[in-house]
Amino acid sequence: MSYEQKPGQGSLFKNDKKTEDKHPEYKGSATLPDGEEVWLSAWVKRPEGKQPFMSISIQPKEAKPAEVFTPVVVQQPKSDDLPF
Repeated sequence: MSYEQKPGQGSLFKNDKKTEDKHPEYKGSATLPDGEEVWLSAWVKRPEGKQPFMSISIQPKEAKPAEVFTPVVVQQPKSDDLPF
């Protein structure tokens, strides 16, 4: 039986694939109170002379990039007066 998050809950795990400073130190997911599922990313910030804190990013879970529909925009001629 797999774990299912309840609305208003989430989990963060240490990012063992971090290779650059800009990558998050923790990653995970959460379910918002309305049932929407989101990705979580967290960075530990250690400002000089201040208490460390976590900066968190929340992104909606979306379709994989290959599944995203990209509309094609067709430009219409500006007028019917053709130069020939």
